Parts: sequence; structure tokens; C-alpha cells
Amino acid sequence: MLAEHRTPPTDSATSPSRPAPSGPRSPAEVREQVRHALADARRRRRRDTLGGDDIIGDALLVASELTTNAMLHGGGVTGFEVTLDNGDVRLSVSDRSQELPAPKQHVSERGFMRPGGHGWPIVCRLARDISISELQAGGKRITAVVPLMRP
Repeated sequence: MLAEHRTPPTDSATSPSRPAPSGPRSPAEVREQVRHALADARRRRRRDTLGGDDIIGDALLVASELTTNAMLHGGGVTGFEVTLDNGDVRLSVSDRSQELPAPKQHVSERGFMRPGGHGWPIVCRLARDISISELQAGGKRITAVVPLMRP
């Protein structure tokens, strides 16, 4: 059953005639929206149907990483949406860039670890499904599906 909880979309790219909202201002705002959606779903169902704290932590981490990447590399967040669907959480983050995410090299030519570049591999590791869509008004939307139950 799709959309047991749906946050209001903040995607400015789908309505070019409206002034562009700023979207979430921080990864903390996004995590709060995810926590709210999960808490709402837990109130309506038995607690054990949504996995443990470690699995919920995975969803929060993916939301944070997608948001941080949009802020650092995508020209800012233009939209965020969280939906719950049959034991999965679907996280969608839109930004202003059409550049696709790519893993960064973590070791310099001299063998020293470089800071950063770990977010996209974390998203790829924790999400079951990832899709990237171009938006009509420009930019992209990355949607990651994180299972809330271990197989």
C-alpha cells in the first residue's frame, strides 16, 4: 500500500510558474521529516512491522547523505519527499544540477586518505533501489528505496 504517510512535496522544479521554495535547509530537517513519517506509521501499526532502530538509522543516514550531496554538489535542495510503501521508505531529493553522482577516489596519489566522497557509496550500500530522473525545469531527482525490514 503506497503512501501510508506522505510529506508535502517541496519540489519547485515541477511548477516553474511559482517562486522556487528553498527546500529543506539542512539534513537535520530531512531527518526530522523521516522520523515523523516513521512515527506516524508506527502509531497506525504494530511496532515490529517497521524494523529496529538500526534499520531506521539506515533510512535516516540515506536521507542525510542525499540531502548533503544536493547541498554540496547539486546547487541546493529544491525538493524532498518521504513515502512509506509495504515496509520500505522511499526518499526523494531534488536539486538544481543535472550532474550525476559519482564515487570519488578516497586515496590521493601519495597514498593519503582524502576527506569526503563517502556519501554516495553509503547510499548505494544501504538502498535497495536507486533511480535518478531529470526534471523538466532543470535539475534532477534522486529516489532511494530503503527496506525497513531485514530479509
